[in-house]
Amino acid sequence: MLRPLLYLCALITLTGGQGSGVSGVRPPIRQQLTAPSVSSMSSGAQQTFSASSHFSISTCPITIYGQTYQHTYVNFTSPNMVVCFKGFYSPGSKDDCIFGPLPDSHSAEFKEYQRIPILETIMKYNVPTIKTRMDCYFSFSYQHNGGYATLALIKFGPLSVLYVYSPAQGTIVVDVQVDGTTADQVKVTNTPGNRQTRGYLDISGCRHAGAVYKPATEVNLPETCYSLTCDEDVVLKTSSCGPMERCLGNGSTTLSCIPAALYEAIFNPKLDLMCTATGPTLIDFHGLMTSIKDRCTYSLLSIPSVPDFQVLGSFLERRRKDVSFLDSVTLWLDGPGVHIHLKQGGRVLVDELTLSLNSSAQLVHGVELSKDLTGVTAIVSLSNFTASIFFDGYTAQIHFEGPIGLALDGLCGNSSRSLTDMNWSESSSTSCEMQYTDTNDSTINCTRMTEHCNLLKEAPFSSCDINPEPYITACTDTLCSYPDLDALKCQFLEAYTRTCRLKRNATLAGWRSKAECSHPEAFCQDQPCSDHEFCGEKTVSGDTRCFCRAIFASKYRDRNALGDPTVCNQTSASLTLVNCLLEDESLDYTDLHLKNLTCRGCMDEETHMVTFSFNSANRCGTEVMSNNNQIIYQNSISNYDGSSNVITRRDQVSIDFSCIYVQDAIKAFKIRSRCVTACETSGDARCVSSVIKVITSGVWNYTLTMRAYTDAARTQLVESSTGVWLDEKIWVELKTEGLDGDLISVVTESCWATNQESDSGGLRYDLIKNSPASCVSSGYEQLCQSWPIQTVKVEGNGEGTSNYFSFNMFQFSGRSGNIYMHCKLQLCVKEGNNCIPF
Repeated sequence: MLRPLLYLCALITLTGGQGSGVSGVRPPIRQQLTAPSVSSMSSGAQQTFSASSHFSISTCPITIYGQTYQHTYVNFTSPNMVVCFKGFYSPGSKDDCIFGPLPDSHSAEFKEYQRIPILETIMKYNVPTIKTRMDCYFSFSYQHNGGYATLALIKFGPLSVLYVYSPAQGTIVVDVQVDGTTADQVKVTNTPGNRQTRGYLDISGCRHAGAVYKPATEVNLPETCYSLTCDEDVVLKTSSCGPMERCLGNGSTTLSCIPAALYEAIFNPKLDLMCTATGPTLIDFHGLMTSIKDRCTYSLLSIPSVPDFQVLGSFLERRRKDVSFLDSVTLWLDGPGVHIHLKQGGRVLVDELTLSLNSSAQLVHGVELSKDLTGVTAIVSLSNFTASIFFDGYTAQIHFEGPIGLALDGLCGNSSRSLTDMNWSESSSTSCEMQYTDTNDSTINCTRMTEHCNLLKEAPFSSCDINPEPYITACTDTLCSYPDLDALKCQFLEAYTRTCRLKRNATLAGWRSKAECSHPEAFCQDQPCSDHEFCGEKTVSGDTRCFCRAIFASKYRDRNALGDPTVCNQTSASLTLVNCLLEDESLDYTDLHLKNLTCRGCMDEETHMVTFSFNSANRCGTEVMSNNNQIIYQNSISNYDGSSNVITRRDQVSIDFSCIYVQDAIKAFKIRSRCVTACETSGDARCVSSVIKVITSGVWNYTLTMRAYTDAARTQLVESSTGVWLDEKIWVELKTEGLDGDLISVVTESCWATNQESDSGGLRYDLIKNSPASCVSSGYEQLCQSWPIQTVKVEGNGEGTSNYFSFNMFQFSGRSGNIYMHCKLQLCVKEGNNCIPF
């Protein structure tokens, strides 16, 4: 019967009761924990320690105010034995610790125990807040002030109890610290008249934001709409206003959270406006719609009180000449003198420099610029307002926030004003206001498009309280005058949805499937086109390419051309084609070439114009021929690959182009001889010479010069001060520049002198003329041998691009004054010596 009696004595000690046979002496808890009668209940060996020690309590993890630990660290300080759970105690540490009395001998015993049902009953009796089942406990026992003291931590699931036993005279205080701050304490006081010896503390609870809360605690803060509950099972629950809500803070006992937009409207009223420009329409801040029918640049937003800020919108035609679309947006910042251009395809230019953007905001001259799959966003924060400008290449939306009473101008501020007042002439062409007409498009189904636009009246769009009528009108007006291409029918619905999201935080889930609008990405993202092009759908599957703008293309289509006229420049020629017109004909410019297959077109990366050319160094198969009075350089552009295939299944292309020299266009070249009156009596003569004239032969130019010299080497030029005696020999050189000497020769056909400026008036004297007896047929044009008079000698005639002749100076009998010289030349296609006269 010894063990039951000892066990009962230990339990009485724990409960503070007095059993018979004890004589008022309360055995210490050590007797209960270490007596042989209870040793079978321990789950671990007893460990005695006298220095800082670490113990694993993983088999009996303890939870202190909501934080569970599997290790404990014990060390001795001058006033206390300290039990911590994150590491050994040091002053200032942010740990959970229990500060008990210091052992007399700086030594203690640690032991761990499993559940004891009767001990569970005793604990619940002394700590009524404990309702759960006991699991285990561990204790630290040691000698203090002559008696055996004990600290025990008892686990009840997520709940815990701190038990303190001390029989010594006086008061001991055991502090419980959480994160380095005292959260609670338990006192045990023994006096001669009242021996308490033991104390109990419920160390269960919750912790939140550095504070601890006892079980069954509820905290309400009406001024911040915050509530916290730590229930009896120490489950923490908090509530507050959501991220898109604000607290009224009116002192009510109930939480009063309202939408953030409503709160701002009540307590911080300010402008929260949205302007949408899409296609040829604009819906201003007040929900009024206007249409743009020309191709000018307009002020979308300006603020009179902030003159350094403007948002401009430029409109241009696309598939039809009579319908214009928003084409680009410009942020005009006069302060730093910067223009930020938001272009098609997601391109952004600062003045003329292209920026590389991504979803991370980039600060450029105080403007936050970013780009994602949906488009480009520019956020401007100036003075006391913020403007967010979004552009996806087709639609621009300006979300403006600022103080009430701030005056706003531009089409967004007041679209009812005259468009002329809003025209930004600095960025508009002089012809931008010209109105065009276009042919009817039979593919436009206005009834079906109207039904589509009216989807904005139905769910899920109807869940947004923003008036859809301006968007419906803009949608129907556009789609009843322009074909349903380039994702246009979804453009207006997308604009309305984005307005609802920004102003009402409404997502309108499922609208894409309802409207059959598949992709949220910006149309034609990262596909840049030139100024005369726009990006559009190439196929129904969604492939895109650059198309010619209608007005630009019309000047070519009206004359059934694919490019500009041939440009002839002295010894070179080029033909430039418009790539978007080639693609309209399903032609790939890389398949095209001149007669020489290696001579291919070169595309300008900015304009997308394709140029084919040849010159005297590389003729690319050019053929030279004579036709009546013309020399023709002819080549052609084709897609023939030189194969020997009998058949082909692709369209054949042949574009001929040529440059022309006119052979007999030279009639007005003259040497002018002036006899000076003061010298006539002595038989002296003065001669003025050297005439230059530019000859335009079709679209190909060359230059002819005629100069007179007094020496055979042609180094002494006859000038106004040069004296030439009658019968003195002079040499006249006829020289051309700009002719291809390998293919063309110059033949002096005839030269004659007159006493009048006209080549056929007054007296005439032939120096060189055709000799009918020596004419021969060259196969092109009839070339005749020159027949000069006896004193005239012709040299180098027909051998190259220049020749000369000499004669003795004369004057007309009985006449004095000017002698006018005229020559007629022919251009000859060289084949051997065929151009040299007999």
